[in-house]
Amino acid sequence: MSANNDVSITHQLPEYKWSNEETAAYEAAVEAVNGAVGAYSALIAAEEKKSEPDPGRIGKAREAQSRLARDRERLRSADAQQIADARAHYAALARDVLASVA
Repeated sequence: MSANNDVSITHQLPEYKWSNEETAAYEAAVEAVNGAVGAYSALIAAEEKKSEPDPGRIGKAREAQSRLARDRERLRSADAQQIADARAHYAALARDVLASVA
């Protein structure tokens, strides 16, 4: 809440109008990052099921998930190039990670 406790801080932010295209592209970029996080979850689960799991591989996967969470927070809907790059990069990353699980 604000200093006067009557208005939330989010209501004090400036208004920003998103186009339908910007909204869809941003959501797709977020989903691409989430897909990569999920791919690392699959990797972790597969590693943990092994008779001798590799703690280093699990640790690196968890670190990657944390890094991806920070990357997701840095996405800016108004930056069309960043959004396009993120969609391509994280979709490819998810495919690569999943391929390493098989």
